[in-house]
Amino acid sequence: MPRRFLKTLKVRVRGYFFAGLLIILPLGITVYVITAILKVMDHVLDIIPPPLHPQTYLPFPVPGLGLILSLLLVVLTGMLAKNYMGRRVVDFGEHLLSKIPLVRPIYSAIKQITEAMFGETQAAFKRVVLVEFPKQGIYALGFVTGTAAAEIEERTARNLVSIFLPTTPNPTSGFYLLVPEKETVALSISVEDAFKLLISAGIAAPGDNHSHLPPGVEPPNGRLMQPVLREGDGSRS
Repeated sequence: MPRRFLKTLKVRVRGYFFAGLLIILPLGITVYVITAILKVMDHVLDIIPPPLHPQTYLPFPVPGLGLILSLLLVVLTGMLAKNYMGRRVVDFGEHLLSKIPLVRPIYSAIKQITEAMFGETQAAFKRVVLVEFPKQGIYALGFVTGTAAAEIEERTARNLVSIFLPTTPNPTSGFYLLVPEKETVALSISVEDAFKLLISAGIAAPGDNHSHLPPGVEPPNGRLMQPVLREGDGSRS
């Protein structure tokens, strides 16, 4: 009896530990990252020469002044990058970074994730669908970008949709497919959630924050989580 009790207690304590870790760890990392970003933004004031420092002409310190200047710097950078000369400067700078062995993989990965999450290409995706790829019975996540050209539909005599099929974990590359619309499975998840799913390789499933809990940990509502795709779910929309 004591051995059985200790085993049950061990499982429960382990479950409580991981449940608490899943709450505290993301919260702690979020607070740490935001705090670090705010500190970096405040240090933006240090690069301004003392004669031009705003605090020199203000009778009292202004909290968040570094944040305001950082936001203005981001907006100005975006304005410069939108014109032709600014774009050429950015391309030249990225070309130089691509030649540095240690910097290249880090910068490239961060840039690709940022473009996938906030880039203008995301607005071009109309909805998220499933298509059977690379063979029947295996599903891949795709984004509908529009309908096929009239000539293509005339020659194939089918109602086709243009689909971008991204790769994982780098969703900025992939395949362009023309798929009959009736052979796609419509999903209700947003484009943003689909990108999170792709970048995390299925770990960050939308609407399922507990599908990958460690053994012995139950979801807060006490119910078993259903998988995103159920076996035999091959229905067409």
